[in-house]
Amino acid sequence: MQAPPDPARWHGRSDPDDGPRAMRWHQRVLPWHPGAAPGVALAGFACDAGVARNQGRAGAFEGPAALRAALGNLAWHRRGPAWDAGDVVCAGDALEEAQAELGARVAGLLDQGQLPVLLGGGHEIAYGSFLGLAAHLAGQARPPSIGVVNVDAHLDLRAGARSTSGTPFRQIAEGCAARGLVLRYLCLGVDEDANTAALLDFAARLGASWVADRDLQGGDLAAARAPLSGLLASVDCVHLSVDLDALPSADAPGVSAPASRGVPLWVIETLVRQVVESGKLAVADVAELCPRLDADGRTARVAARLVARIAGDGGAAPGGRERRTAATPSTRAGDPPPSGHAKGDPP
Repeated sequence: MQAPPDPARWHGRSDPDDGPRAMRWHQRVLPWHPGAAPGVALAGFACDAGVARNQGRAGAFEGPAALRAALGNLAWHRRGPAWDAGDVVCAGDALEEAQAELGARVAGLLDQGQLPVLLGGGHEIAYGSFLGLAAHLAGQARPPSIGVVNVDAHLDLRAGARSTSGTPFRQIAEGCAARGLVLRYLCLGVDEDANTAALLDFAARLGASWVADRDLQGGDLAAARAPLSGLLASVDCVHLSVDLDALPSADAPGVSAPASRGVPLWVIETLVRQVVESGKLAVADVAELCPRLDADGRTARVAARLVARIAGDGGAAPGGRERRTAATPSTRAGDPPPSGHAKGDPP
C-alpha cells in the first residue's frame, strides 16, 4: 500500500533571526513529484513483518515516522534538493507484496535520476531496495556488477521458504544469479557470536567478505578500508544497507536485536563517507529503527545523522545527477576518534 508524502510530518526548530542560511531539513524537504530535479529521495518502508517472521522484537513499522521526525531537526548542509517520496506500507503479513511495491518505487526514483534513501522498517527493506535497483539496471547491454555493503552485526544470509529480516542478502545473491548480475557482498561489523557456523560457511561459499565488530574498535580502520576500497573499485554500482543494530546498544537501544559490542558511530560514518565519495552509490537503506524500544530517541537521532551522511552534499555532477560527497560542515565525518586513532585516517 502506498502512502503519499505528508508535509505535516516535517517539523522542528526554526531560527529566522539567524538569517537565510539557518535552515534545517524540515524547512527544505519537499514532496517528490515526477520530473523533480535530481536529488535525494527519501522513501519509508513501514514494515516489521520480516522481523516478526524472524522471531525478533516488533515495532520497526513505526520507524519511518520517527526517523523523519529526528531528521527534520538536523541542520541543513546540502546544496541539492531533498524530496519526500512517501511510504510503502506493509499490510499485516503481506511482506512479499510490500517488497515488490518498494522495488517499483525505487526503480521509478532511479529512472528519474534520484538517489533513493529508504527509511526502515525491518531489514527486509534491503531486498526491496535490490528489486528496484535490478529493475532499473535491466536491459543494459553488459550485465552490471553490484556491490552490496551491509553495515550489520548479522550476515542476514539465512535460508527460508519466505522472506524475513534475516534472509535479504541470500535473496539478493539468488536474485543476482537468476538475472546474470555479478554480486560482491561485504558485511562490516559482524558479531561472530550472533552468526552460526552455517551462516559463515554459506558466506564463504558465496565468496562474501566480512569484517568482525572486534576489528572496528580502534583508530586503525585498515581492516575495513582495504576490503571496502577493493569492492568499490571492482563494481559498477553500490547498494548500501545500514542495520542500526551494528551500533553499540548504548547508542542504538531501539532495535530488534541490540548489539553486545557494536561498532562506534564515528567508524560507521567514516565507512559511509567512503562509499558516498566513491560516486558509485545507487541506493541506500537504513533499517531496524524500533521507536517503542528507543530510550530518549537515541536510535532515531543516530539514524537521522546517518541518513544525512548518506545523502551527501548534493553538489552538481556531469550529466545532471548529483555528485556524491559527504555532507558535513567540516572535513570530519564523525565524532573525534579515540586517542589511539591513526594519523591520516579521518574519523
